Amino acid sequence: MTDAKNDIPPRILDEARALRSELRRHARLYYQEARPEIGDVEYDRLFWQLQKLEDTYPALDSPDSPTKRIGAPPQDKFKTVDHVAPLLSLDSSEKAEDFIRFDERVRKALGAGVESRYILEPKLDGASIELVYESGVLARAVTRGNGQQGEDVTENIRTIPTVPLRLLTETRPAPELLALRGEVLMYISDFADFNARLAASGAEPYASPRNSAAGSIRQLDSRVTASRKLDVLVYDVLAVTGVAFESDRAGVEAIREWGFRVPERIRTTTTVDEVLAYHADYNARRDDLDFEIDGIVIKLDDLAARRAMGATSHHPRWAMAMKFAPRQEITVIEKIDIQVGRTGVLTPVAWLRPVVVGGVTVSRASLHNRDELRRKDLREGDTVRIQRAGDVIPQVVEVVEHPRDRAEPFEMPSRCPVCESEVYQEGPRTICPNRFGCPAQLKARIIHFGSRSGLDIEGLGEETANLLVDQGLVSQLGELFDLTPSQLVEFEGFGQTSADALVDAIDSKRSPDLKRFLVALGIPEVGVTVARALAEHFGSFSNVRTASSKALVEIDGIGPR
Repeated sequence: MTDAKNDIPPRILDEARALRSELRRHARLYYQEARPEIGDVEYDRLFWQLQKLEDTYPALDSPDSPTKRIGAPPQDKFKTVDHVAPLLSLDSSEKAEDFIRFDERVRKALGAGVESRYILEPKLDGASIELVYESGVLARAVTRGNGQQGEDVTENIRTIPTVPLRLLTETRPAPELLALRGEVLMYISDFADFNARLAASGAEPYASPRNSAAGSIRQLDSRVTASRKLDVLVYDVLAVTGVAFESDRAGVEAIREWGFRVPERIRTTTTVDEVLAYHADYNARRDDLDFEIDGIVIKLDDLAARRAMGATSHHPRWAMAMKFAPRQEITVIEKIDIQVGRTGVLTPVAWLRPVVVGGVTVSRASLHNRDELRRKDLREGDTVRIQRAGDVIPQVVEVVEHPRDRAEPFEMPSRCPVCESEVYQEGPRTICPNRFGCPAQLKARIIHFGSRSGLDIEGLGEETANLLVDQGLVSQLGELFDLTPSQLVEFEGFGQTSADALVDAIDSKRSPDLKRFLVALGIPEVGVTVARALAEHFGSFSNVRTASSKALVEIDGIGPR
């Protein structure tokens, strides 16, 4: 074997270069242009020929080699990295009148006589991803995370055949830096086959194509990702150096020329009626598509106008999503139970006879509070209509029918079902006051603390939180930082590697960003916007902790409540 590139014979360098070029060309013809010139056997022969050269001459290794598609050795954990540009959410609505008001705001912002041209595209329901290219080569791929930071899943994304490892430059040169946003999808037909194989092997199937796509790109072993049928559609230029686009449409065309697949039927229009017709057409075709969408995206096409309109901390002012009405199904409430949240609120929850709603199996739904429960008169044994709000959150809409011998109305308990503290009423809510002694509240706070919106601690999920509290390892949030691997390895589900990984993940958050730390603490009424205002005003946690009520209410966005 030869380690130094200078020691590799020139004919070998030329052969490797030619094989890579040929494999990239055939991959593009197959995946992007759907006009293959060779069959699988011939492609595999070229692939293994290149792999044999790279095994013999390790100095030939290159991050953009087609052989990277088969996956790399397993990682211990994912790194958290900053996005090149924020991956914001979109303001959304199912109502046409809300879009009309959005259009009026846009026209007012643009000024009289300026045309509001929109670019329209389907709202893909997959796993959002940022792709970053440096000098034309894929440098990293990052999950959306909290919009500011995400997980580095580059090795997994390299295995997806429709993601160029090197940009095409036949019609457009590669910029020094290019950051793109796209969606990782598993097609519905592939999802059905994938779940059937999981079930046959005794594994737990995924609930939806979206979940399977998100789960597939978060595998520590990229060879697992490589074994699954995934696609990536790219639709947005987040950042680019050396190139200036005047419109989003021009950016989409550049994305296509650089070798990416883009969503089908992207359109531009200047009229409200055409936007509504586009929405109605996709809604009518929705069940015939082989991929999940939950609406359409409407964006101002002019990029200079976008910059002038700006964004909130949550969403751009120049774009919105027009959602579809939720899919609905009929099922039965088998049991009503109580869930205690991190702020002590007792929430009635309906356990449902499992039913598939829009491709997702639903077996439970929040009933919100005692007033909602009484208003809808929901009882155990009732046949009910359910929907997934925004095609995400299960909701019980109404009672369809009930048995003749109907169950008694459900009554909220007078004591917390977990810690047995006497509860109190606050408006429609029922609350357990035992904030620091109720195990259910502590578990929920730990889950929130480690969530992506909190400190984003890998491995600190529901199962781990339950174990830490039930086994007496953690009785308050601060004790998370005292955990040792030797404590964890005693319990089922933890080996030495996973115990080390969790303790390291927690330890890495000892000096977090103040804004994220404030969100992670789960203080009532303190979300991202309020946390940012507090962090910018006070500068340190000690200053926040000792601030008076008077000092707090002087901050913009914080009132006396």
